[in-house]
Amino acid sequence: MIGILAGMGPKSTGPFVDKVVDQCQKIYGAVNDIDFPHMMIYSCPTPFYMDKPINHNEMELAIINGAQKLQNTGVDFIAIPCNTAHIYFNQIINSVSVPVLNMIDETIKNIPKNSKKVALLATNPTVQSGIFQDALVREGYDFLHQDSWQTYVNQIIVKIKQGQINESFQLWDELYSELAETIDTAIIACTDLNVVTDKKSSDVSFVDSSTCLSQAVVHKYLSLRDKG
Repeated sequence: MIGILAGMGPKSTGPFVDKVVDQCQKIYGAVNDIDFPHMMIYSCPTPFYMDKPINHNEMELAIINGAQKLQNTGVDFIAIPCNTAHIYFNQIINSVSVPVLNMIDETIKNIPKNSKKVALLATNPTVQSGIFQDALVREGYDFLHQDSWQTYVNQIIVKIKQGQINESFQLWDELYSELAETIDTAIIACTDLNVVTDKKSSDVSFVDSSTCLSQAVVHKYLSLRDKG
């Protein structure tokens, strides 16, 4: 049974589960209801505010409590579709006895090898933590970041959380125009952003951390299923 610790933010939970279902269809041809995996989904509210600094102690505790509750339901492994939560990844894996997939690692694996200039679209805490930048530099990519891009990302996330979806699309179109002039690849590292980025095709390569994690979830599920 797959464990999904979601709810960060609440609107991102449904789209992530849909991605897992889509990957079951793509990766191993699931068709009938019985073909799909058992999943335990826990939407875990956390003390995250766009206009306040994170209280890391409270955030870490909330996520660890969620992971432990999910483990207690009998799941075989856990996926956390929230990039910011991975700031506490080492603490999380030390708090549970089942495997936890690493969203950052899975995303970096999927960056096109011909990428040169890579941007990160994420919350302030994720950007400030350096968890993606460290991996990008290690793999030899040129990381680009502009304050104006971050302002757009922050505003888009706020609009999505407030349910102002049309406004979020307008902001996304403006941000995309700036990105297309400067970079060749963008990492979508906030699951809230999927509301707008999933509906935009372009010449810029988008590496969506949520999609990368959903693929890893299905591959992990298959490896356990095949072992019996």
